[in-house]
Amino acid sequence: MTAFETQICSEICEQLKVLIAEEKLFPHFQPIVDLRSGEVLGHEALIRGPENGPLHMPGALFGTAIECDLTHQLELACRRLSIEAFARLELEGKLFLNVSASLLGTPEHQQGMTAEWLASLNIPLDAIVIEISEQHPFDNHGLTLEAVNYYKSMGFRVAIDDLGTGYSGLKLWSELQPNYVKIDRHFIHNIDREPVKRQFVKSICSIANGVGCKVIVEGIETRSELITLKELGATIGQGFYLGYPTQTPAMKCDSEDWLPRKRRAGSDKDMAETAAVLIHPAPSLSFDDSMGYTVQLFKENPLYDVLPVLEDGRPIGTVHRSDLLELFSTQYGRALYENRPVTRVLDTHAIIIEADTSLEHVSRIITEQDAVYLHQGLVITKEGQYQGIGNVRDLLKKITELKIRNARYANPLTLLPGNVPINREIDALLKQTENFRVAYFDINFFKPFNDSYGYVKGDRLIQLLGELLTRNANGENFTGHVGGDDFVVVFRTEDWQERCERILQQFDEAIREFYNPKDLDQGGIWSVSRSGESTFFPILSLSCGVVHPDPYSCLSYHEVAELAAQAKKEAKKREGSFLFISRRRKMRAG
Repeated sequence: MTAFETQICSEICEQLKVLIAEEKLFPHFQPIVDLRSGEVLGHEALIRGPENGPLHMPGALFGTAIECDLTHQLELACRRLSIEAFARLELEGKLFLNVSASLLGTPEHQQGMTAEWLASLNIPLDAIVIEISEQHPFDNHGLTLEAVNYYKSMGFRVAIDDLGTGYSGLKLWSELQPNYVKIDRHFIHNIDREPVKRQFVKSICSIANGVGCKVIVEGIETRSELITLKELGATIGQGFYLGYPTQTPAMKCDSEDWLPRKRRAGSDKDMAETAAVLIHPAPSLSFDDSMGYTVQLFKENPLYDVLPVLEDGRPIGTVHRSDLLELFSTQYGRALYENRPVTRVLDTHAIIIEADTSLEHVSRIITEQDAVYLHQGLVITKEGQYQGIGNVRDLLKKITELKIRNARYANPLTLLPGNVPINREIDALLKQTENFRVAYFDINFFKPFNDSYGYVKGDRLIQLLGELLTRNANGENFTGHVGGDDFVVVFRTEDWQERCERILQQFDEAIREFYNPKDLDQGGIWSVSRSGESTFFPILSLSCGVVHPDPYSCLSYHEVAELAAQAKKEAKKREGSFLFISRRRKMRAG
């Protein structure tokens, strides 16, 4: 190194020392996003130096720190400033911090220092994810494993950063058993065009699911990369397409362009099957295909009377077999039209349906069309991309099957959906990570009333409750009859509490009509208890327990049903009609 180069290096080192001492380091936060819901799960803290300076970008900043032997001083300063900024901005979710495992073996590191910073700012330890990169051979003396065990014992979450680029790869993953692995951006760039990268990411996602580890895909820069990653099973992502690093991050991600519309079925909520079951993988036409080629394609595919025309994978209309045959049947028709583009006979009124649309909604769309369109096929897409053709005959067959099946599972007294449709509805909402609440209704002291007033009046009372629930839980909500005097409402509307309170009030008003004046005057009835003793039972009341399941923690309707049953049990401990709102969103581990 020349004297001039030595002087420059010395000056840069001094600049870095000043930045660290004067804390002229600026934390930026890049969102880490749930690719299923668009929810921001947390942020990775990234540091920047002063703008327009030589140490602004992290590459120059940390490269200089390595050259000047200031890596650990810089890292500790970055860590503390990032935690303070995270607290000051009141960010929700996880904070991902980059940590060098080798820092544990240095004099600068003090055990418990990070925990003390967090405690002083009221940040729980499990809100922090420690990212340990495998780009450097830290593990010469088992130091990486020591680091991971240390942070885990403290209560932190741990992530392996840049999986696939380092020295030990899968071996490191198997030994450390981290909470997260982050796939390096090299494997994400152009993944929509490179089969080898797709296979790599698909394998990593499969392994992670098998060992209970979460995968974060880094470096997502285009919509096409994002859609491909979702199809491969990736559920958490990070990259410029989802959000740039910024000093003032938002807790919402703009997911309008890539997040599929959630299913919004109508009144018959248990018809969970969607247009996807109608798909036939029919061939398609491109924008500039000729009519002659199209006629040949129809000859090779006699089952289809309509074929879609695509532009960039998206259908822009359809071509009908009959229209082409009519043109080609005229004198000189083939000679005139054979080389003309197929768009000359393009029908832009094609019925295009998203694959996740409920069959009931598809049926409603079809019946609202003019009769001339009922014979044509349905073009089915997934997030706008062509999937195949469906036909009205298959649609009618599927809906008939659903109606028969649903009738089979309906409660004979109220004709409301029974346990099987209820469970299917809850499982579908969990799978789609929907926001919903389950209200469990149960009549208090129903058996003594039924014994005293007879089963006919008891049945009328159950039917009354079913009508009350159906009337008040209309719209996007689902009402089911578990059996006896137990009912469930799956609420998707935000006014669920108001509706539940109205149901309880209307029940209290209506129940008085079921008692004779004498029992009303004394406030209840005398009847034999389960133990065989004569006991006084008050006027019937209605208990309601409500739960708000976490779709990322509840695996099936079994867990939701248990949560709802516990909430109802708490409601029944109170006197009179009572609404109990549970704060529990998942079953306790173990």
